[in-house]
Amino acid sequence: MLFSIVALMLYSIYTTVMSRKPKSEEEQVFNDIEQLRQESGLSRQELADQVGVHYQTIGYIERGEYSPSLVLALRIAAALGVSVEEIFWLEEN
Repeated sequence: MLFSIVALMLYSIYTTVMSRKPKSEEEQVFNDIEQLRQESGLSRQELADQVGVHYQTIGYIERGEYSPSLVLALRIAAALGVSVEEIFWLEEN
């Protein structure tokens, strides 16, 4: 159990650090995670626990500093009860 928790944390940190590079506007993915999360009454930690990442990863995604993998985007959408298209888009509103 402890090993899987540590492994999950290390994987989350690794993917966050490796993916947190400055992105041009062409590469940026915009999202409404923070608003949808708050409307659902979830903290960053609670959402992170549901989708299997560190809570800081949720913060990075909310601020547009990190673009999630497809699997993570689908997990977030499922946890928030909406479609991926309702959360993520490519052009700034």
